[in-house]
Amino acid sequence: MRVLDWAASTGAQRRAALERPVQARAAEAESVARHIVAEVRSRGDEAVRECGERFDGVRLDELGVTAAEIAAAERAMSGAQMDALDRAIANVRAFHAAQAPRPVCIETVPGVLCERLVVPVRAVGLYVPAGSAPLPSTALMLAVPAALAGCPTRILCTPPDRFGRAHPAVLAAAHRAGIERIFKVGGAQAIAAMAYGTTTIPKCDKIFGPGNAWVTSAKMLVGRDPAGAAIDLPAGPSEVLIIADETARADFIAADLLAQAEHAEDAHAVLVTTSASLADRVVLEVERQRRMLSRATILERSVPNMRLLLVATLEEAFEVSNEYAPEHLLIALDDARRWLPRVRSAGAVFLGVWSPETVGDYCSGPNHTLPTYGHARAYSGLGIEDFQKRITVQELSPSGLRAVAQTACTLAALEGLDAHGAAVSMRLAALDVERDAAVGERRA
Repeated sequence: MRVLDWAASTGAQRRAALERPVQARAAEAESVARHIVAEVRSRGDEAVRECGERFDGVRLDELGVTAAEIAAAERAMSGAQMDALDRAIANVRAFHAAQAPRPVCIETVPGVLCERLVVPVRAVGLYVPAGSAPLPSTALMLAVPAALAGCPTRILCTPPDRFGRAHPAVLAAAHRAGIERIFKVGGAQAIAAMAYGTTTIPKCDKIFGPGNAWVTSAKMLVGRDPAGAAIDLPAGPSEVLIIADETARADFIAADLLAQAEHAEDAHAVLVTTSASLADRVVLEVERQRRMLSRATILERSVPNMRLLLVATLEEAFEVSNEYAPEHLLIALDDARRWLPRVRSAGAVFLGVWSPETVGDYCSGPNHTLPTYGHARAYSGLGIEDFQKRITVQELSPSGLRAVAQTACTLAALEGLDAHGAAVSMRLAALDVERDAAVGERRA
């Protein structure tokens, strides 16, 4: 690790410092995912079982998780673990319930009633990976808003271990958060099965959840197919950017950087600071703390991806952050809230020294499913609205139609769309006939 002086760096050096780790196997992953998706789409459950045998090392006759398995999973958890899941679910539910959009109903002009209805996505598929670590937190982060949104069909797929078992923590979290139908299916085959449906796994309208390069490629493939399924948001390796000055604690900063770096070999952790002394202390702290952590193999490859950038001012630090558009932004400043208006691109923000990103991953309340790889410039983290649709309704009275008819006909003529104008003008003519008939009757 080395500290890069931003002012003394060239444009090319700056761009290189902010580049995410290259997805070296992206092309291979897309090719494999494309084959898996095609096989599952054409052969359904049998292809899913073959993929499970090939990639997970186990062939399952029954893909669904039984009620007995869920009960056993909950019994396998300690009381403290179940309490932690329940408290996290309660916090996430409280935050997401407060986001619920309200219906809109207004008259834009007298006689023109415009409404917006909120309806749930009919069927949602939730994916929880089980790679180097189980992710019960992802299960509850996806299941809670899906339940609050009222999605009628909610299913979850998660990979089995080599003994054919789903991780008990994932099962417990999903069940406590309202998921009844869980399938022991992982990888690109799970995405394909939820997108197109099989005899066992119902077809879903939208798919949510993170995954490896093969899962991500499968999501992109089915998301582009009109016969497939919509997807939640672009996702890649986990990342964090920390803005700090001389008042920050180096040990806290190093711990936050390592918390992201331990996710995966291609995770990205960046410190942007105005203090050369802090940067030097963070380098030493990272080396000291990493020796005490269990995921040494991953950290050996991800720590070299860390970037420590020295800038002249905090204003410049926020410019760098907005350009990078991090998944997680930590503002480690004494007056952190004062700087919040400068944030323009970030998935989630953590203000002040006592707000570690870890609590956002697990239990504070906001969703931890966030845009990565710079997509925070245009995308937001998951919320209850992602599990819902907004449908507009328009109802015009005869007087309302007369009020907007000339505007509509003029714009239709401007665009050269005669049929559009005729759909209005013939109704006006019919109204005129009715009006004249009514006048005639009154005179008679």
